[in-house]
Amino acid sequence: MFFFRRHFQRLRKVKQLGTTPYVWPNASHNRFEHCLGVGHLARELALRLKTAQPELKITARDVDCVHVAGLCHDLGHGPWSHVFDSMFMPKAKPDSNWQHEQGSEAMFDDLIETRRINIPEDDKRFIKALIAGDPTQCNPNEKPFLFDIVANRRNGLDVDKFDYIVRDSLMVGHKVNLDTQRIIGSARVINNEICFDCKEVNNIYKIGENRFELHKMVYNHRAAKAIEYMIIDALLLADPIMKISDSVFDPKRYVHLTDSVMERIEESEDKRLASAQAIFARIHERDLYRLADFKCFPWKGDDAKYVKEKVTASAIFKTIKDRFGNEINEEDKRIDLTGLTEEEIIVDLTLMHYGMKDKNPLESVKFYKKSDPTKAFKARSGDYSTLRPNVFAEYKLQIYSKKSQYVGAIQHGYREVCESDVRLQNILMSSEDDDMEDVDEEDWSQRLTSPVPTEAPSTPRTTPLGSIENIATAKPQEKKKRTFSRVMSHNQTMTVPASYGHGSPVNSVDANMPAKRPHGALEEPVSPSPAQKKVKRA
Repeated sequence: MFFFRRHFQRLRKVKQLGTTPYVWPNASHNRFEHCLGVGHLARELALRLKTAQPELKITARDVDCVHVAGLCHDLGHGPWSHVFDSMFMPKAKPDSNWQHEQGSEAMFDDLIETRRINIPEDDKRFIKALIAGDPTQCNPNEKPFLFDIVANRRNGLDVDKFDYIVRDSLMVGHKVNLDTQRIIGSARVINNEICFDCKEVNNIYKIGENRFELHKMVYNHRAAKAIEYMIIDALLLADPIMKISDSVFDPKRYVHLTDSVMERIEESEDKRLASAQAIFARIHERDLYRLADFKCFPWKGDDAKYVKEKVTASAIFKTIKDRFGNEINEEDKRIDLTGLTEEEIIVDLTLMHYGMKDKNPLESVKFYKKSDPTKAFKARSGDYSTLRPNVFAEYKLQIYSKKSQYVGAIQHGYREVCESDVRLQNILMSSEDDDMEDVDEEDWSQRLTSPVPTEAPSTPRTTPLGSIENIATAKPQEKKKRTFSRVMSHNQTMTVPASYGHGSPVNSVDANMPAKRPHGALEEPVSPSPAQKKVKRA
């Protein structure tokens, strides 16, 4: 009954991966498909528990409610999914604290009301509590383990994650070897908690591993992220005219808000939308915001909070103006900086993890063995593998320029901000590569002003016990040294001159690159050299 309602059909026009199809064209699947998958898996898991453990007294009503919760859990997503929910709304309505889960509840209520679906009030509250993964929102007599099926707050292992990891990875051409059916088939409730056969421990670990890889390689791809910010800027420009953000509080308006809002803005003849239309035109022509620099750093204490406070658009802008003034003159190239403003700089800080922030996701999952299926236990690292990372979360800091001609200037401004703060140096300029140097801590401040060595230091290879040559002669009394990375360890893959400006793929052509032949065209025959002729005759 829920499939054929406008509230649910609307999800056909909301892309699951937001802007990712601009990078992976085949990844154009939508929230409708995902919700069907989650609903199916939710029902399968509930039926598995009902059949395998009759003593749980799972009813047909329980199964139906879990199924509906899976189907409707994403009803509240806005255009381009998390782009709208997590990026646009906080800027458009900073005081509302609106989340897409609230939108899902409101859309679900409106669907029931407008279509006059006969459903008991207790069931409505139960379904919404299942969507939120919060048993306090409904009758306390509901079975606690059912709240772990659609939105698992205990360990993040839910059918929502099962579906999107398999579906998203398949659509971007990186199909994962993850057998969710086997995991569901091993599920068992012990002490009101869903546990799994201990043989599935590595399969379950892959879920967190694959989640991290998707965030690292797909969801936070530099071009997809740039387009996200362009869409946000366009929507913010259009919001005062079209009242886009207000529609989330009115289900009867929100039901019409989908990715098609881009076309609505583009086709409008309202001159007040010209700026928003210009941004969308840049997206179509691939004249994107450009990544000036990025750096990954591990989850550690309040490092991320410190970076967020210190590395800001205003700090970078001030540094650029202090260093260069209104123009850059270097390498026979001049860049006019009079048009550069603080608003041209974007600082994006993203957390990527295995599903439980900085924790190993397996620490929160319980298992059982077939010889004693009534006793739950946690898996220890030696029980499944010792080849696991030491950290399970990292941050990615990305600095963007809205105008391509300022890429080099913004990169240099960002790097000077880092170099001017010792703590930022330790967070954003340190490394754990094999070419690290051992430096006395008290010498560190002096080294900051020293030239960067052009060659790696000639140090012996090391083992966990020390250098191979010195293991037998090592002296415990020797002064312990603290390991620091090389001075000025910025992201070497991104380094460009301050005068560098990234050319538009539409308006610029690299003169040093040969012209491309049309697809299928044959190469022009080249006359052999005299040497080649001699070889041929021989």
